[in-house]
Amino acid sequence: MNITVTETAEEYLKELLSKQDVEGMAVRMFVTQPGTSYAETCLAYCRPDEVIEDDEILELTQLRFYIEKNSVPYLDEALVDFAKDRMGGQLTIKAPNAKVPKVSPDSPISEQINYILYSEINPGLASHGGEVKLMEVVEEEEGNIAVLQFGGGCQGCSAVDMTLKDGVEKTLVERIETLVGVRDITDHSVRDKAYYK
Repeated sequence: MNITVTETAEEYLKELLSKQDVEGMAVRMFVTQPGTSYAETCLAYCRPDEVIEDDEILELTQLRFYIEKNSVPYLDEALVDFAKDRMGGQLTIKAPNAKVPKVSPDSPISEQINYILYSEINPGLASHGGEVKLMEVVEEEEGNIAVLQFGGGCQGCSAVDMTLKDGVEKTLVERIETLVGVRDITDHSVRDKAYYK
């Protein structure tokens, strides 16, 4: 687990904890909606009775961090910093992998698909105000099928079949060995936001 907490951040957090007047108060770090474009990295107070059994512990010189187990891969290379300024200062958390989990061929197939969707496919669709998300992975005789749903400017777009087959499916099948195809379950009769009508 590679998380960096700068000295200034540690001092700032220690001061906050000491104001809580609770013996053994620590910091809990976690990511909400990890591996999605809505991921947010959060810090919270953690009383001794709020510690969760499988939390990972990051022991710093002046305080202790409890890291939520599910958030660990998303917090790799995270940096917690405190920049002093005239107004006092600001605590910042940079977690480059919060939205995109690090995956390997051993990761579950849904994580591998989401990784490619969020890191490669959605940034391209975003220029049309669109996005695609994985709904489920279905096992069929010939192999795994990714069931996808398009949203935003892709929903009801006349070019969606081309995007799906030439772009999304081709990329996913090439990159993920156990995947044989994709299926689109979007209701494309809804065209309110479509990029190409």
